[in-house]
Amino acid sequence: MENRPVRGTGSYFGLIVVALLFFLFFSPILRGTITSDSDAYTREAYTQDLKDGEIEGVRITPNRDNATGYATVTLKEGGRKILYATVISEIEQEAREAGVRTVVEDVPSESIFMTSILPMLLVMGICMFFFYMMSGQGMGGGNARMMNFGKSKARLSTGEDVTFKQVAGLEEEKEDLEEIIDFLREPLKYTKVGARIPKGVLLEGAPGTGKTLLARAVAGEAKVPFFSISGSDFVEMFVGVGASRVRDMFEDAKKNAPCIVFIDEIDAVARRRGTGLGGSHDEREQTLNQLLVEMDGFGVNEGIIVMAATNRVDVLDPAILRPGRFDRKVSVGRPDIKGREEILKVHAANKPLGDDVDLKEIARTTAGFSGADLENLLNEAAIAAAKAGHAYLRQADIKEAFIKIGIGKEKKSHVISDKEKRITAYHETGHAILFHELPDVGNVYTVSIIPTGMGAGGYTMPLPDRDQMYYTRGRMLQEIMVSLGGRIAEELVLDDITTGASQDIKQATNIARQMVTRYGMSASIGTINYEQGGEDVFLGYDIGHENRNSEYMAGEIDKEVRGIISDCYTKAKAIISDNMDVLHRAAALLIEKEKITGKEFDALFHDGNDGNDGNDGPGETAAEPAAPVPAALS
Repeated sequence: MENRPVRGTGSYFGLIVVALLFFLFFSPILRGTITSDSDAYTREAYTQDLKDGEIEGVRITPNRDNATGYATVTLKEGGRKILYATVISEIEQEAREAGVRTVVEDVPSESIFMTSILPMLLVMGICMFFFYMMSGQGMGGGNARMMNFGKSKARLSTGEDVTFKQVAGLEEEKEDLEEIIDFLREPLKYTKVGARIPKGVLLEGAPGTGKTLLARAVAGEAKVPFFSISGSDFVEMFVGVGASRVRDMFEDAKKNAPCIVFIDEIDAVARRRGTGLGGSHDEREQTLNQLLVEMDGFGVNEGIIVMAATNRVDVLDPAILRPGRFDRKVSVGRPDIKGREEILKVHAANKPLGDDVDLKEIARTTAGFSGADLENLLNEAAIAAAKAGHAYLRQADIKEAFIKIGIGKEKKSHVISDKEKRITAYHETGHAILFHELPDVGNVYTVSIIPTGMGAGGYTMPLPDRDQMYYTRGRMLQEIMVSLGGRIAEELVLDDITTGASQDIKQATNIARQMVTRYGMSASIGTINYEQGGEDVFLGYDIGHENRNSEYMAGEIDKEVRGIISDCYTKAKAIISDNMDVLHRAAALLIEKEKITGKEFDALFHDGNDGNDGNDGPGETAAEPAAPVPAALS
C-alpha cells in the first residue's frame, strides 16, 4: 500500500496552495487597504447632487497613502451612499466649495505587525502544520511517512530467541550451517588461513519445511543481529524505491556487523530478468541489480551473511546463483519418520498428552508431512480437545484432527438416502479390497461413508508402513488399480455407474501419463521424456508452452496410456470379483456403522464373520490415522 502516502501528499499540497491563495486574497484587508470597482454611486452622480444641494455632509476616509480613499455621502433626504474615488483631494475641494459639511478622518497608522509579521506567521504556521501531517506524525501515524519511503523495511531482532533446539528433524541441514555459525563467532579463525566464508546461503525447499526457522536459529546460535525482510517488501510501483531500500538495508547491516540478513521469498524480487508475457519489470530488475551489486563486493560487507529462502529456485535469475553471491545452497526437505517424531516432541512440549498418545506411531503414519503440517495437526487436535472439554489430548482428538486436515471435516449431519449410502458403501469397499490385496500400497486403516468437507461421499484411508523415496513401476500400477476399484465395484454390483469416480479416473490417468511421458516406463514409447509444459514457467503454462511432440507421437502416447489403464482395470476387476463375498459383507457393515476400522475390515477376509470382534489384522494399534492417499478418496 505504499502508493497511499503519495495520494495523501498530493491532497496536502493542494491544501497548502489553497491556503496561500486565501492569504494573498485577504492580505489587502490585513493591510487595511480597501479598493473596489463598484459603480453603485458614481463621480458624476456625486457632482450632480452637489449642484442640486442634495448632499448634507461628506465623511472622507483616506487610505494609508493619504491620496486615495472613499467617501461616505449623507443625503438630505435620508440615506447614505459610498463613493469610491482614486483622488480624495478633489472630493474634499468640491464638497467645501459647495458649502457642504466635510470631515476628513485621520490616516491610520502603519502597523508592522499587521502588515508583515502576522501574514508571515500565518503562512509559516500553515506550512508547518501540513508538513507535520505529511510526515505521518499527525493522526497517530496513520499515513505512511513520505520521508521514509525509500528506507529499508527490514526488521531487526537480536536473533537469540530461536536456537537449534527448536529446529527438529533437520540434522543434515544444521550441519551444513555449522561453519557459518563458527565464522560469525570467530571470523579470524578463517581469515588468517585465507578462507572466505560464503556471502550468501540459499535455503530451498517445499513450503512449511522450516527454512525461516532455520535462518533464525543460525542467528540465535551465533548470537548476532538478525535482519529479516520479505522479497515483496522491496518492489513498489515507483522505479528506484526497491534499489534504495536494498542500499539502506545493507547500510544498516554494516553498522551492526557481524549480522545475518534474511530475505524470505526471494523469488518475488530475484526472478529471471527479461521474461514473462508482459516483458520485463523495471522496478524489480533495478532492485535485483542493486542486490547483485551489494553482494558482489563493491562495498565492504565484512561479517554480513545474506540468507534467503524460496520454494521456486527454478525461476531465479542465474546471476544471483553464481559463486560469489549465493555460494551455498541448502536443500530443506520434508522430515523422515525420525525427524517427524522429533518435531512432534517440540510442538507437544506445551500440550498435555493422554496416556494413549504415541508420538512415534503418529510419526509413522504421517508420511509426507512437513514441520508446519505436524504443528497444525497438534494444534487442531488441541482445539478439538478443548472444544470437547478434555483436560488433555487423546488419540481420538489427533485422529479427528488428521481427518479434518487431510480429507475435510466429516459432515455427520447430512441426510443421505439409502440408495446413495449403498452406492458409496460399495464404492469405498472396492477401494479397500484392493488396498488389502495389493502389497505395495499400504493396509487399510479406516473406511467411511460419511461425507467430508471436500465434497467426497466417503473415504478409504490406508496405513503406510514406511517412507517412500522412490516409486517403482509396480507401485504406480497398483495405485492405478486402487483408484479404479470404486468404479469396478459399482459396475459389478449395481449394473450401473455413477459420477463418484471422476476424481479417481483423473488420478489414474495422471499416473499413467507420467509413467509414459516422464518416467520412461513404457516399452513401446521408450526412455524419452515427452512431458509437456514443465519448463515454460514464465509464459503462463498453457498459454505459451511449446508443443514438442508430433501428432503421431501424441497418438502413440494416448494409446499407451489407454493400454495401461485398461490392463490395470482388468486386473483390479479380477481381484474384486474373487472377493465378492467380502465386498457384500463390508458394504453391509458400512451401511450399518458408517465407519469401520482396519481391524474390522481385515477380519472379513480371515474368518468371514461380521467384522465386529476385530481380533485379527495388521492394524493392531489402530491408534493414528495415516496420510490420505488421493486415489482412495471418492
